Amino acid sequence: MKKISFLLSFVYLCLALTSNGQIIDPKRTAKRKAEQRTNTRIDQGIDRVFDKAEEGVGNMFKKKKKKSENNSDNSQNNNNNNQQSNSNSDNSSQNAGNSSDFQVNTKFDFVSGEKVIAVEDFTQDAIGDFPAKWNTNGTGAVVTLGNSSTRWLKIGAETVLYPEFINNLPENFTFEFDLACNNGFSFYSTWFLANFAATNVKDKTFMNEWRYYGSKQNGVRVGLHPQSAGGQQGRKGIWVYQGGQETVKNEADFQSFHHQRATQVHVAVWRQKTRLRVYVNQEKILDIPKAFEENIKYNRILFTTGGYQGNDSYFVANLRLAVGAPDTRNKLITEGKFTTTGITFDVGSDKIKPDSYGVLREIGLVLQENPNVRVKIIGHTDSDGNAQNNLELSKKRALAVKNALTKQFGIEASRMETDGKGASEPVDSNNTPQGKANNRRVEFVKL
Repeated sequence: MKKISFLLSFVYLCLALTSNGQIIDPKRTAKRKAEQRTNTRIDQGIDRVFDKAEEGVGNMFKKKKKKSENNSDNSQNNNNNNQQSNSNSDNSSQNAGNSSDFQVNTKFDFVSGEKVIAVEDFTQDAIGDFPAKWNTNGTGAVVTLGNSSTRWLKIGAETVLYPEFINNLPENFTFEFDLACNNGFSFYSTWFLANFAATNVKDKTFMNEWRYYGSKQNGVRVGLHPQSAGGQQGRKGIWVYQGGQETVKNEADFQSFHHQRATQVHVAVWRQKTRLRVYVNQEKILDIPKAFEENIKYNRILFTTGGYQGNDSYFVANLRLAVGAPDTRNKLITEGKFTTTGITFDVGSDKIKPDSYGVLREIGLVLQENPNVRVKIIGHTDSDGNAQNNLELSKKRALAVKNALTKQFGIEASRMETDGKGASEPVDSNNTPQGKANNRRVEFVKL
């Protein structure tokens, strides 16, 4: 029993000693152990709080980042939507402009020719047929796109085609048409090429001269593609050929024609002797002083394609060839009357198309420079439709022109009167498309 007691005392003494041989009071040790356990639990609790706080902050930053990314995505989507909206706005304003809020690019200086000599809307052709007044070495068909009644010529791959009724290109002419492609058009698909050529159609090999990769004789080639290498823009090109030699070549990116933002555009080509200007949706994309040769007789317009990827296609519609540079100032001020077919409207509407801006600007400048001149604006239509409706429409169109001159060029409304004659005073036949186009005109008479 004494041995056991001694042993217990010895063990107790050993436990009471620290590693450095110091003796520790058991009560103090017990108290410190309790404090350590408490502090440990507090530290653990604090750690959990900070862990949760850090997790919360992390989540908060994640949420902010995600929200920021979403906002960025939304912003990008909004930008894309705005671009699409702007593109659609451009396209819809061509198809459904608004006489009350006529807005266009003020740098747009295109002025349509004075007299229309050729028009093509494919209304005489059956859907699915190749147009009767055209020729080709490949394929093409008249189609409609979506719910629109507009008829388009779908151009096949590896194809040259041309309107047979255009066989003379004067020194001064304007050529306009609508161009469309499908959304998602591949970078690897062909360019759309419009060629203004001097060629002999009796030579059966002439179309081979203007094939996509064929040799070219005398002519000017304008190229458009809806996707650049980077994918964010379209592509434009110009090639000039003399005697089968390429004398001018240039390619560059541009914004107006893109397979996602603007798949339908209006193209305007303006030749003034040797000078070539090309516009796409009111953006001047080419201005070449020495594109055409003075001593060469250009007589044909040919459209050319190479190979397509998948279901890609190009479509053309609403072709219009006009000649003569309008002498607005002389005719209005000196002769007292100026008539133009260059102010155009949507079908059956008084909504002015944006491509009319160049003509309106010419008239606006003349009126600005001659502040004492007053004019009467008279609208005219073709004979399609009801006579009374045409009369009312012609009056509305004249009023729309007056409003545009007031809003865009500051011409006082009191200086302008308006009237409409409907189809009662034709200047050309209403039995042909070009005749109807000449009858759809706006007349300015000096008072």
